[in-house]
Amino acid sequence: MTLLTKDQILGSDDRESKDIEVSEWGGSVRISAMAACDRDAFEASMLDNKGKGSSAKLSNFRARFIAACIVDDAGKCLFSGKDIAELGKKSAAPISRLFDACRELNGMSEKDLEEIEGN
Repeated sequence: MTLLTKDQILGSDDRESKDIEVSEWGGSVRISAMAACDRDAFEASMLDNKGKGSSAKLSNFRARFIAACIVDDAGKCLFSGKDIAELGKKSAAPISRLFDACRELNGMSEKDLEEIEGN
């Protein structure tokens, strides 16, 4: 077994992306794994001061999560914070499929979701 060096770890391209067909929208979208710091910031933004999700912060949760993962061909986020309300108005079926794909790509478990929701 060969141990990795710091330079090898920091220089590795480990953020996987995946193209997902969204027939309802007439094409595909690319989702990307979040950087660890981005996922931590996203999860922290969902929690109240007691570490549980508040209903206000959990509002439009799926749209907020997929907006953080959908990227263009250069890997840049396609949506900004101001787009989330409109994205949340799209059909629940493709949003749910994309959410599941983003969750899987980002290694988010059911336990992680329960912690965010405060269950």
